[in-house]
Amino acid sequence: MSVEEYGKNEAGRAARAGSGVASPFNAALARALARRGLSFECFCPAGDTLTRRVLEEYGAMFVAEGVRRAEAARAGLRVTPRGGGEAGRRSYADSLRLWRSRCDPALDHWCSQGRLEGEEAERLRRLPLREQASAVLELERGGIFFSKDFKKSILQSVAAPGASQHLAMLAFDTEEFADPRVGSLLARHGWFQTVLSDLPHFTYLGLEERRLASHGLRRVESAGQTFWVPDMGESSQ
Repeated sequence: MSVEEYGKNEAGRAARAGSGVASPFNAALARALARRGLSFECFCPAGDTLTRRVLEEYGAMFVAEGVRRAEAARAGLRVTPRGGGEAGRRSYADSLRLWRSRCDPALDHWCSQGRLEGEEAERLRRLPLREQASAVLELERGGIFFSKDFKKSILQSVAAPGASQHLAMLAFDTEEFADPRVGSLLARHGWFQTVLSDLPHFTYLGLEERRLASHGLRRVESAGQTFWVPDMGESSQ
């Protein structure tokens, strides 16, 4: 994603946040939360741009309703974990380590490029995580990106600490993600690709594919794969 494209996306997000118009995803999320006795505003307060951005990138799992590997064996397919034990369950410490593996090198990189002063970088390192994540996203609006290649948003490289779907054990990274037969098999059991920047990643939604749109998700084709991501309204296109 270029700086120009990122800027347009940020403008669209800001417009949606201030418009007061509920997106299809937010409406579906509000219904899902209500079934659990929670309100949307308590879960995601108005003006909390960090939470709303994280939901846009990783929030598909919150509209899930509800895996088996034997069927794969019968079909002569393998569904194997990618990256060992971290393919499925991760701890908060794992999530934090992955965040630091992007954040710390990026701070060093942008200091070496003269885009950040050393004192500012150290201040960012010491911030509480929530404040740090907000500060990082604000810097990215100006083209100071924190992904591994320093060319896109950190949230397109790693989830913010506490936001990973792996923490809830609702995500699985598979080596065979590019095999459409594996994708079809997983979809039959409620598993779908939901993070555009993470091709091996499947999320358990517990829904038939024909029902996903009614739960605030939209279908996106990218890199030869089919993703179901939060539908944030027309301006998210």
